[in-house]
Amino acid sequence: MDFVMKQALGGATKDMGKMLGGDEEKDPDAEKKEEERLEAIRQAEEERAGKYAKMEAEREVMRQGIRDKYGIKKKEEKEAEAMAAMEAQAEGSLTRPKKAIPAGCGDEEEEEESILDTVLKYLPGPLQDMFKK
Repeated sequence: MDFVMKQALGGATKDMGKMLGGDEEKDPDAEKKEEERLEAIRQAEEERAGKYAKMEAEREVMRQGIRDKYGIKKKEEKEAEAMAAMEAQAEGSLTRPKKAIPAGCGDEEEEEESILDTVLKYLPGPLQDMFKK
């Protein structure tokens, strides 16, 4: 009966055992193969990145040639020139954007004078003497 069963399945009894939850054969070189596979993937990724970097460099050279030929400026250069022009125009303007802290202000802590000291400065001498006492 066993012989008939093997003939009917065509020698697939090993696979049947695995399908039914039997022990799988462990490949002793599986870890090594996995490392090689990961290394190959990493190397392919590096090659792909290098290829695209080279293509982008070629494109940038072409773009720069076109910019030079037609006098076109990069977006960053345009923005920098626009900001410089705005600052030059607004230097003497009343509506120029305010700077955070003007130069020389707020660097040193000054003692605030009281209101009484300020008033005393503007009083005549004899009155100042009266208030000081």
